[in-house]
Amino acid sequence: MNKGRILIVDDEKLLRWSLQQNFLKEGYEVISAEKGMQGIEAFKEERPDVVLLDIHLPDISGLNVLEGIKETDPDAIVLMVTAYGDVETAVKAIKLGAYDFIEKPFNMEKLNITISKAMETISLRKEITQLKGKLSTQYGFDSIIGQSDEMMKVFGIIQKVASSDASTILIQGESGTGKDLVARVIHYQSSRAAMPFMEINCTAVPESLIESELFGYEKGAFTDAKALKKGLFELADGGSIFLDEIGDMQPNTQAKLLKVLESKTFKRIGGVKDITVDVRIIAATNKNLTEEVRKGNFREDLFFRLKVIPINLPPLRERKKDILLLANYFITEFNREFRKKVKGLTRETERLFLEYPWPGNVRELKNVIERVMILESDEYIRPEHLPLELTSRETIHQLNMESFDIAIPPGGVDIEEVEKKLIRGALEMTKGNQTRAAKLLNLSRDALRYRMQKFGLFDKET
Repeated sequence: MNKGRILIVDDEKLLRWSLQQNFLKEGYEVISAEKGMQGIEAFKEERPDVVLLDIHLPDISGLNVLEGIKETDPDAIVLMVTAYGDVETAVKAIKLGAYDFIEKPFNMEKLNITISKAMETISLRKEITQLKGKLSTQYGFDSIIGQSDEMMKVFGIIQKVASSDASTILIQGESGTGKDLVARVIHYQSSRAAMPFMEINCTAVPESLIESELFGYEKGAFTDAKALKKGLFELADGGSIFLDEIGDMQPNTQAKLLKVLESKTFKRIGGVKDITVDVRIIAATNKNLTEEVRKGNFREDLFFRLKVIPINLPPLRERKKDILLLANYFITEFNREFRKKVKGLTRETERLFLEYPWPGNVRELKNVIERVMILESDEYIRPEHLPLELTSRETIHQLNMESFDIAIPPGGVDIEEVEKKLIRGALEMTKGNQTRAAKLLNLSRDALRYRMQKFGLFDKET
């Protein structure tokens, strides 16, 4: 098996032959050149994994060859070959981007170990590149599913934010609406995608530990600080940090976070040195931060600093157009994962999905589909496969009432006009069916007819 390709650039014929025989024996493919310009051309044409480059060549300096190779591929791994004691030249080579240097005469065993480590570095780089590419694909803009007007507006904001230099973003929405997914899409579709994405759930870490998680600590800062620890802000330098459930962050930590936002610097616990970072902060919460500020639970100055670019994710009940789209998307995903061939939902199941208010939002919908596909084996998902809360009329009515809200404007309302609009809306929803409209309003049919007559709505009857 070919373990990799090595380019040897050296003017000593016997040495080139000796190295070539050694590397062939070790399982490598070998290319050689005796002059510097030949070495540069061979690198461009053959693109070897590792270059073994002598500093002293007959036409140009090995340092010039190194520069030429690095112009072609800045990530090229070049091992410089130097005469014994030529440390100054070796240091110059390292500054120009050489991976390492080896002194003549060679210790072949040591050289083989160095080459092996260089190949491991290449393999690791390839894995990282593949992983970054996979993450970029996994968290592409198309990973957020939706075609409703509400989601189209959200898509527009996300695309603009991802390509911008915005340093603070606030994602608001109920639990299960996909705030963590949006945060990842913003990161992996931005210019920061190659840098770290660090995350922390502000409710999952005790108050006594969250400061050290965010900012790190110096060795000896407290009893258990046996060694220096870098915090998430330091580890995320150049990338993004996702602060989930920031509405639950304690006041002391809020103050320290505000300082980082304003100065882009912080100190490790027990440290005296300011550490400067370039981090995009993406915060998320399912709480109404305006209300939390009014109650005194959240700092107003931090709230305004975070909400430079707010993204509000609508609950699933407000984007009914996306419910069946999401359901079919999850069916496709779980078909692949569980090796099943579920074709979709029955008409009655579709109706139940559209009637149900989904208090757990997209997460709840995904969990329902997953549960059914694990437990059932039918070609279609039927009502009898669903959990009780989706099929119980009483539950659906109760949940709909909990999610139903009327905002009274400052100027007040005409209660009879509100009642008239509710009756008209119920009749429109049921296409004039008075019995069903009465059930929606929790009225008897006679009570509904009385109000229809009162408000002159019998023209709506079918």
